[in-house]
Amino acid sequence: MELGVGLPNTVAGTDAAAIYAWARGVDQGPFASLSVFDRIAYDSLDPLATLAAVAPLTERVRLATTVLIGPLRNTTLLAKEAATVDVLSGGRLTLGLALGARDDDYEVTGVRPSDRGEHLTQQLYELREHWDAGDIGPHPVQEGGPQLLVGGLTDAAIARAVRYCDGYIHGGGPPRAFARLATRTQAAWSESGRPGKPALWGMGYFALGDEEAVAGEAYLLDYYAFTGPFAMRIAEGLLRSPRDVVQFMRGYRDAGCDHLVLFPTSADITQLERLAEIVG
Repeated sequence: MELGVGLPNTVAGTDAAAIYAWARGVDQGPFASLSVFDRIAYDSLDPLATLAAVAPLTERVRLATTVLIGPLRNTTLLAKEAATVDVLSGGRLTLGLALGARDDDYEVTGVRPSDRGEHLTQQLYELREHWDAGDIGPHPVQEGGPQLLVGGLTDAAIARAVRYCDGYIHGGGPPRAFARLATRTQAAWSESGRPGKPALWGMGYFALGDEEAVAGEAYLLDYYAFTGPFAMRIAEGLLRSPRDVVQFMRGYRDAGCDHLVLFPTSADITQLERLAEIVG
């Protein structure tokens, strides 16, 4: 199992210096990818613009959106933006997409959430069409376009992953929750007759240290406030110690995860240094 790290691009107040320090640190550490989140109606940095900014600061790690809210974006523009990041990074982009669950993001962009499922399905098809046809440019470095993942908890999400994507990305939670979705995805992939196996990605949150954990919990409660009481369950899953991190990694590895991304809840670069010590 590969391990990736998220950038603190949705942590309020994160500045350019912090983003650049994290990007360099991840690329130089024992990690395989650098990921970003996506929110519109929130104090956060745009995901694709952020990846474009850090592309020249990194050399080997994959750059990933885990995930981008696809239906909020024009598909043609998204195809061009993603291809651009792929070119700027030398063919290292993984484009993870999902529906998004926050109504405020849809409200501020004027997109009707009732159509989002159909929109995402069509979008996944059209992205490949644009990249294969080369009708808008630039041509992605990766043949056929960036690695494409899709997330979600429904049968429709798994169907999208199997029909249009290279794999599936789970939205977080304990390893057993990932295992259930991974098993369903692998079964659907096999039943469809597709060769090989789907790429299976997972994610979690970390805040190492007592004070850092208190701040990290507050961040998660705010970020997931739209879920009501469920936000507390998400905050309770925060990885607060080296033991938490190791057990979480082992659980995901044993559940068949190919690539696990750990997201910080603080922009403090010492968090990355502590994580590198644990996994290195």
